[in-house]
Amino acid sequence: MTKLEICCYGIDCALTAEQAGADRIELCSAPKEGGLTPSAGVLRKVKQLISIPVHPIIRPRGGDFYYSEREFATMLEDIAFVRELGYPGLVIGMLDEDGHIDILRMQQVMDASRGMAVTFHRAFDMCHNPVLALEQLTDLGIARILTSGQQQNAESGLSLLRELKQHSRAPIIMAGAGVRLSNLQKFVEQEIDEVHSSAGQNVASEMRYRKAGVAMSADAEADEFNRYCVDGDVVAAMKALLAAAETAA
Repeated sequence: MTKLEICCYGIDCALTAEQAGADRIELCSAPKEGGLTPSAGVLRKVKQLISIPVHPIIRPRGGDFYYSEREFATMLEDIAFVRELGYPGLVIGMLDEDGHIDILRMQQVMDASRGMAVTFHRAFDMCHNPVLALEQLTDLGIARILTSGQQQNAESGLSLLRELKQHSRAPIIMAGAGVRLSNLQKFVEQEIDEVHSSAGQNVASEMRYRKAGVAMSADAEADEFNRYCVDGDVVAAMKALLAAAETAA
């Protein structure tokens, strides 16, 4: 059956995803940045409370995937920490200045992550040559590639997703970006082995007092009293659709 990974931004979302039947969790912080490394406290608490596989993202900042020496050193420290905590896998990705896989650094990542399943994230969708990148990541021993097929969303990238799946000798091709209940059947029909979704909804703050005219975000128009959370009903519905598809196959 197609596996369902849910992107979670915090402990409460992770608990919701597990209870709703998610197969795996990608654990992140900072949704508006597209996902950054979670804090030490979150990593410790999630490891204590969640029983399904959780793969934290290792990403020190938003923006591109070409990192300085200091940023890369930080990433290696974070890898050591999540490995020490006993996480079974992690999510990471890096490119060189010409948009190719940074082979030398990824080799160091694989050495530092020995014994863990490494997912190469959507940095893949920014790379110069996806077929070459697939070959390189295969040789590195990457467990899976999270990709939208180099499009803004995975539904638009289905053609490349199919091609990558046909070419892949080892890494699982996991479709992500815009995967939701309404289009999940399309990925099932293309026999995509794994899908990645935030399965989320915007949730209003429970605070009664709301200070007007002050924003914590650099975006002055941001709503400080609204946040993105995993919708357990959506996760459960996605799992039910996947189970039904497996039964019908």
